[in-house]
Amino acid sequence: MTLTACGTAPAATASLTRYQADATVLSNPQHGPQLCAFVAQSLPPQCAGPDIIGWDWNGVKHSARNGVRWGEYHVVGTWDGKSLTLTEPPRSARQHGDAPRDRSRFTTPCPKPAGGWRPVDPAKATERAMEAALARAQKLPGYAGSWLDQSYLEEIDGYDPKDRRYVERYANDPKRLVLNLMFTGNASARESAIREVWGGALCLSRAERTEAELRALQEQAMKEIKGAQSASVDERAGRVEIGVWVVTPERQREIDEKYGKGLVVLEGFLKPVGS
Repeated sequence: MTLTACGTAPAATASLTRYQADATVLSNPQHGPQLCAFVAQSLPPQCAGPDIIGWDWNGVKHSARNGVRWGEYHVVGTWDGKSLTLTEPPRSARQHGDAPRDRSRFTTPCPKPAGGWRPVDPAKATERAMEAALARAQKLPGYAGSWLDQSYLEEIDGYDPKDRRYVERYANDPKRLVLNLMFTGNASARESAIREVWGGALCLSRAERTEAELRALQEQAMKEIKGAQSASVDERAGRVEIGVWVVTPERQREIDEKYGKGLVVLEGFLKPVGS
């Protein structure tokens, strides 16, 4: 581990948007300091990304091994489409746990039944039954996605999601969670097939596109969108998310015109300062 005094970064350019990120910065004998979205967990680690202009390893705490230098940092700078120019000295990266978790993605859209969500057949509200229900749903026409709503955990006094003891005791309880399944067309028409194997709480909702359609679009967009770093499907939102270094309103409009508004959404690894 190398410890050194702080250095000085180039002055900010007021006319340009400043971007920020918490990420790994790495240099090796083949390239200088680069910003990494994904890191191979070898020793030393491996990654590649855009160059960082104004970086000084003598100004930051970092690790070094076999000619490779790396560390986790919060960086701020301007973006020219190919590289990040620092506008202030890098700091230690903020921990991912500092950001609040978005639980809204896993809530249940169906109205809560009178008396709350409860199994209709407790004997079939088991982990094995849930696995069978998911497997059956995926084979039914129009399958569009699934998730588990475990909002019941928030009602448990003192529940700590970071404490393994609480998680092992309370989480993933088939008799308390809600199994959410989405289908195109008339989702309720699939209920009888699901209820043959699943007796726990169930919500069936409608989607515009099947999971297979979204996966095909994901593959297409990953190939066609310049600078795409990652791709994923958000089944509940019915969209494909493509990771790029920077998103601008103009570029998102171009994507909307090509694929349809809101169908393919760009997610920037670098976020505008203040956003």
